Amino acid sequence: MTRTAAPADSRVRARTEWVEDFLRYASAERRLSPNTVSAYRRDLGQFEAFVCGYEGTIDWGWADVHRVSIRSFMGELELRGLKRASIGRKLAAVRAFFTFLQRTDRVEASPALLLRTPRRERPLPAFLSEDQARALLDSAAETARRDGSVVALRRWALLELLYSCGLRLAEAHGLDVIDVDLHTGQVRALGKGAKERVVPLGRPAAEALGEYFSARPSGEAGAVFLSIRGTRLSRRQIQRDVAARLAQVAGGERLTTHSLRHSFATHLLDRGADLVSVKEMLGHASLSTTRIYTHTSVDRLKRVHSRAHPRGGE
Repeated sequence: MTRTAAPADSRVRARTEWVEDFLRYASAERRLSPNTVSAYRRDLGQFEAFVCGYEGTIDWGWADVHRVSIRSFMGELELRGLKRASIGRKLAAVRAFFTFLQRTDRVEASPALLLRTPRRERPLPAFLSEDQARALLDSAAETARRDGSVVALRRWALLELLYSCGLRLAEAHGLDVIDVDLHTGQVRALGKGAKERVVPLGRPAAEALGEYFSARPSGEAGAVFLSIRGTRLSRRQIQRDVAARLAQVAGGERLTTHSLRHSFATHLLDRGADLVSVKEMLGHASLSTTRIYTHTSVDRLKRVHSRAHPRGGE
């Protein structure tokens, strides 16, 4: 950092004045909301405090700040456990401030100009534990066999299929009888971009579908899942059928048809399936899309390690 002969207290006052000038500009000229201006004030105050600690002195000015200082600030925030979205917001405040200083000829160039905003974390998908999945499917099977109604058999078959094959809602909705081979244990799914893939069908799912096929009403010949009127079951009704059962095992957590797809992928990876195979079964175009499920598995492994390893919790 470049030092000048100006007294430290005057440099502190100058820093404060420049921040206040920027906040007035943000409020009056850019017409930003009071909440945004207040957030800018907090973020810049936090950054100023960091730089004082980073440099070990209060004797510095905004024109002395380098890109390394800002990058170190971001690193400190990450070490403290802040989410990337919060770090990105604070970087945006620092970047906007230095852009203002450059436009008003107070600094030659913005040290934040070339810094990239951290990529936001993709939220981990909600999924069932293996015990929850087992309870869900066992309960559906028991109800279907006891009740014997077409609706109960359809719900059981639907749940087994979604979990066994990891199908999307649209794929299950559009599935035709000709796409299901109970003898070889395969399902042909039409995914995004009209891309076709073949997915293995587990024995319990094949059994559930077989019992449903024997009892379902005659109607639209192509569709696997039919309404009581004999038409292709709507996406909304599929969601209702699945959500009604999921609510019984999820402990209040809101899960959807897609949660069974997430459970399918997570449980495969937990039990040693390779990422490329899971990618193919899910119908993902890119391996990076599938990698989100490895995060869930790694988190589970960390918890197991922490509980079971003699020094895991230290």
